[in-house]
Order: sequence, then C-alpha cells, then structure tokens
Amino acid sequence: MKKNLIILLIILAGASPLIGVAQSKTTEALNKKHSDALTAFFYNNTLRMLNQTDDKDFDALIKDVEKMKFLMIDKGTKFKSADYKKLVSEYKAESFEEIMTSRYEGKNFDIYLKEKDNVTKGMIVLVNDSASLYVLDIVGRIAINKVTQFYKKIGESADIGSRIKAFAKKDDDDND
Repeated sequence: MKKNLIILLIILAGASPLIGVAQSKTTEALNKKHSDALTAFFYNNTLRMLNQTDDKDFDALIKDVEKMKFLMIDKGTKFKSADYKKLVSEYKAESFEEIMTSRYEGKNFDIYLKEKDNVTKGMIVLVNDSASLYVLDIVGRIAINKVTQFYKKIGESADIGSRIKAFAKKDDDDND
C-alpha cells in the first residue's frame, strides 16, 4: 500500500513543473527539515478528481483552492511542543494571522490566514495530535467554518485519504 501511495505522489509531482512550488517559506523549511514526511501537492482540478462520488458539497468546499501542499509529519521524538511554537511564530512572521483554534475528533486545528485587500490569499491549517502534525498550506481559501469538514472529506471520502490513513497505520504497525 505504501508503494502505491509513493507511485501516486510521483505521478502527481510530475503533473506540472509548478507543482513543487511551496506556498510559504515556513512550510518549505519544515518539509526540508522533515524530509521523511509524507508530502502531497494538489491543484483544484486534482482535488476535483479525488471527488469520485461527485459530491457537490466537496466541490463547494474546494472551489476557491488554487493549490495546496499537504505534509504529514510523524512527531515521534523529533517534533516537540517547542518546535510547534517556533513553527507558529515563523508563520506569523510571514504575515499569517491566527484566526481560529478548535478541536475535532481529538485533534487540534489552528487556522492562519494571509490577506491582501481584505481577500484571503492563503491559509495554513495545522492539525495536531500527540502522534502527528498535518500541515495544509493552501493558496486560496476554504470557508473557515468548513475546515474540519474539508479535513473529514479528504480523510474519509477521497482515495488519497484512504491511502494516507493506510500509510499512517502502517507506520503505527511498524512501531509496535
């Protein structure tokens, strides 16, 4: 299963020469520091392709997403509370503003926006629990009140969500 995910990510990475462009310098630095992190890139049309059930609600969720970089970092002993605080301060230094903090299914969601002329140009969604840190670095926007719904749709409805869960479960099984 892990091999299939890697093949899918290679195909996605080859889809466009711009696909590897990071939305934020902080996300790029985090990705370099944690080179073993699961990384995926999505454009709006890629996200629509993942919507194989033609769910109109999902299409509405992603309509303003231009592209998104996804990181899944296994925190283990390599990522501590101080690292998270430093990460947040680096996003703030890039003019991302904290908008909302919430909890959903045992995970903490911290949402940061970057605006220009009162229009959201970028979003950072940090999904944090004791085992993993998920980073969604989005050019464009998702309605703030729909972020957990977006996370749930990606995790439960889309093929990539199943693959991510399988990848995470395999890593858990390997650590047992």
